[in-house]
Amino acid sequence: MPATAKALATTDDLRPTEDELMNADGRRVSEAEYWAYYYEFPDVHYEWNNGRLEEKPVSDNLTYWIYNWLRALLDEFLKWHPIAKCTALEHGFRLALSDRVVIRKPDLAVVRNDNPVPLGDLDRSYRGVFDLCIEALSDSNRAARERDEVEKRRDYAQAGVREYYIVHHNPERLTFLSRGSDGGFESILGADGIVRSRTLPGFQFHSRDMLGRTPLEALRHDPLYQAFVYPQWQQEEQARLQEEQARQQAEAERDATRIAAITKLHALGLDPMQIAEALDLDRALVAAILDAC
Repeated sequence: MPATAKALATTDDLRPTEDELMNADGRRVSEAEYWAYYYEFPDVHYEWNNGRLEEKPVSDNLTYWIYNWLRALLDEFLKWHPIAKCTALEHGFRLALSDRVVIRKPDLAVVRNDNPVPLGDLDRSYRGVFDLCIEALSDSNRAARERDEVEKRRDYAQAGVREYYIVHHNPERLTFLSRGSDGGFESILGADGIVRSRTLPGFQFHSRDMLGRTPLEALRHDPLYQAFVYPQWQQEEQARLQEEQARQQAEAERDATRIAAITKLHALGLDPMQIAEALDLDRALVAAILDAC
C-alpha cells in the first residue's frame, strides 16, 4: 500500500462515515483516499477506476462453485508443480495504463516464481503485475458483465497480464485468454474443449469437467490430469499393482516347481501317497495334479 495512503489514514476527520463507505459505488475519490479508506473496507469490495469507485458485483452460487472447482484444481497443480503462488482475499494491484490508472481486485490471481515482483508474505496488495487473473463473472446487470468481459480484458492486456480467465456457469460466457505474439489476448480454449495454460506449462483441464465439477479423485486416471491430480494415489496404486503381480508370479513359479517335482517322482514309480509324503503335500492335491497331467 502506498505510503501516502498510510499517512492519510491517520487523519480521522477525513474518514468517511459508515454509510458513506457502504454506499460509495460511483463516487469520485483520490487514489490516496481509496487506499486509506475503501481498499480494505470489509463489508463492500471496491475497485478504483481512474478516480471513481466501482463496487465488485456478486456472482451466483453455481458460478462460485465452478470457480471453486477451478481453484482446487489449480491448488493441486501448484502443490506438485510449485512454479507459482496464488493469492485471493481481495488483493488488488495497480495498473498504470497509458491513459489512466486503475486498481483491480481479481477473484484469484497467480504470480509465477520468475515474476520480477514476488508475492510478499505480509503484503496486503500486490506491487507488480499478476501473471494470471481469474474472475467469477457476475451477470446481474450489463454493466457488471462488461466490466469483466470488456474493461478488465482491455486493462489486463494493456498492463501485461499474461493470462485472463472468466468463469461462469454458462458455457457461452467462459473465456480463457493468453497473450499472443502481438501482445494482445487470444483464446486458449481448444476446439476439443481443453484449456492448456501457456503461463503455467502443464496446467490443463477440460471445460466439461469444470462445468460439471467432476470430483478430482475421479480424474486421477485421466491422462489429461495424471501429472498433477493426486499423483501420490497413482503411485500407491501402481505399487500395489506391482506387488500383486509379483505375488502372482511367485505363486505361478511355485506351482510350476511343484508340478515338475510331482511328475518326476511319479515317473520314477512313486504312487501319490509316497509323493505326498516326500514333498510334504496333501495327497488329494498330488492326485489332482497327476490327473491333470
